[in-house]
Amino acid sequence: MTAVDHPPAPWSGRDDGPGPAHLRWHSAISPFTPETSPGASVLVGFRSDEGVRRNKGRTGAAAGPAALRQALSSMALPRPASVMDAGDIAVEDGDLESGQRRLGAVVTELLDNGHFVTVLGGGHEVAYASYLGIASGAAVTAGARLGVLNLDAHFDLRADPTPSSGTPFRQMAEAEAAAGRALNYAVLGISQPSNTAALFETAAELGVRYRLDEDCTTGQLAGVRGFVEEFLAAVDVVYMTIDLDVLPASVAPGVSAPAAYGVPLEVLERVCDLVAGSGKLALLDVAELNPELDIDNRTARTAARLIHRIVTRHDVRLN
Repeated sequence: MTAVDHPPAPWSGRDDGPGPAHLRWHSAISPFTPETSPGASVLVGFRSDEGVRRNKGRTGAAAGPAALRQALSSMALPRPASVMDAGDIAVEDGDLESGQRRLGAVVTELLDNGHFVTVLGGGHEVAYASYLGIASGAAVTAGARLGVLNLDAHFDLRADPTPSSGTPFRQMAEAEAAAGRALNYAVLGISQPSNTAALFETAAELGVRYRLDEDCTTGQLAGVRGFVEEFLAAVDVVYMTIDLDVLPASVAPGVSAPAAYGVPLEVLERVCDLVAGSGKLALLDVAELNPELDIDNRTARTAARLIHRIVTRHDVRLN
């Protein structure tokens, strides 16, 4: 397997006893090896906040992968599951582009070996690295229709000459165009005050489908469901990325740009259920957790809950 920068560290957590009746993440997870049978859920960390720094945001997201693992570690698993930790890619000395390529290579290899991959960010610059991984994979290169679903308050479609956490989906659109394809990109949770008119114009030019945060309340679940189902019907393989600033600031204070409005957790859970149950989800990443800004680990615990929900549902579908 392509080498990671940091091998997985041992997991630890609450221990109530042996056997499946007391199973928690820390007792189920093991280091990934190339001999792992297809179908495992594999975690990979991306220690980076260089994209956030370039985007003039509050840095600290490089510590996100460790905080996410800690939040996951004592969560109880409903049944035995094949979960692995492949370690971390780390962006150092400001070399974001090299780190994105390295993570992309790891993701491609894991996907092509039949695993479900969850990338633990890191700033949202992780999205372009994840895209590189799935776009280079066997399924997409063989003609499968790729869909990118972003749960986010921001389009992240900036045309800045220097890549950052604000540019990944513009980069994807340009890469898809170079490959003779159009980017199938949908965003759920867009905050109008957080996106300029120019960004809405860019979204329209690129055919981006989106739903505003104010149209994603618990009373509008039917509309949200229809939005997601329409997206799923048009693609063969899905990469879903969750920027934690899509959640209300009271639930997710530990992000670079906390949301004044946000999408309720209950709505995001229903979206995750739909996507995980579709049979099309191949790759997930979670971005923008900044432990330095978190309060009572609220953001980390919420993010871990979403990862847990998706991985356990994906595992049921496989088995």
